[in-house]
Amino acid sequence: MDTGALDELDLRILEQLQQDASVTNQELAELVHASPPTCMRRVRRLSESGIIQKQVAIVDPAKVGSTLTAILEVTLDVQSAESLQHFEHTVAREPAVLQCYRVSSGPDFVLITQVTDMPAYHALVHRTLTAQMNVRNVRTFFSIHRSKFNTSIALG
Repeated sequence: MDTGALDELDLRILEQLQQDASVTNQELAELVHASPPTCMRRVRRLSESGIIQKQVAIVDPAKVGSTLTAILEVTLDVQSAESLQHFEHTVAREPAVLQCYRVSSGPDFVLITQVTDMPAYHALVHRTLTAQMNVRNVRTFFSIHRSKFNTSIALG
């Protein structure tokens, strides 16, 4: 299913689920003005097609003791396809790495990480970057205040 095949009902369903995926099917149907069976079919189709990748709980990092957000720019020595994929696979296995982007015009990767404190950050860097023979440079920015955090994608 491509995004061009999404109709208005699909978009309303996606908007609602992005705000609160814990609503029951009955509640969702009421919110988007559709019947419960129609909603269930649509959500199943959106999930099976990969448009809805997964449904998760968003946890407040401070309330679970994970108060340090570090944004890392990583440059590799060798940028071969194999080297880039190896790096991506390595950081994908690391729970403290929340997001990994391969970027252009600058560093090779930008990582968004969440750890408990500075010793945990140093351990993360040693585990995932220092131990990597192909990492040339790491530049880190530490968040002092998060003014916006959202997981919703603007639709329409």
